[in-house]
Amino acid sequence: MNTFIDIVSTTPTKDAEGFATTGDTILASVRAYKEDRHGGERWMNMAAFSTASSLFRFRKIPGMEVTAEMLITCDDGRYRILSAEDVRGRGMYIEVLAERLEPSVG
Repeated sequence: MNTFIDIVSTTPTKDAEGFATTGDTILASVRAYKEDRHGGERWMNMAAFSTASSLFRFRKIPGMEVTAEMLITCDDGRYRILSAEDVRGRGMYIEVLAERLEPSVG
């Protein structure tokens, strides 16, 4: 477990003037193993047709289901979750493939 991550849900909220803005709600803060995409054989087999740029593996959080509608934030950026699955079906670890979100310039 080499990095701290926040699992975030983006929800629309209204400010005092009634304008809708999107706000982040932190659902969980955990330590995770993070591996960036590289030319290894494992990445070729696992994500050949995916836009995933990183893999996160962390302990299953009781009572919480990680879905593709959520985001992961860590010290080097924000990531959109592409898929989340239980490692070997044991209910101990969750493996997430995620795509790095690049900030828009404008």
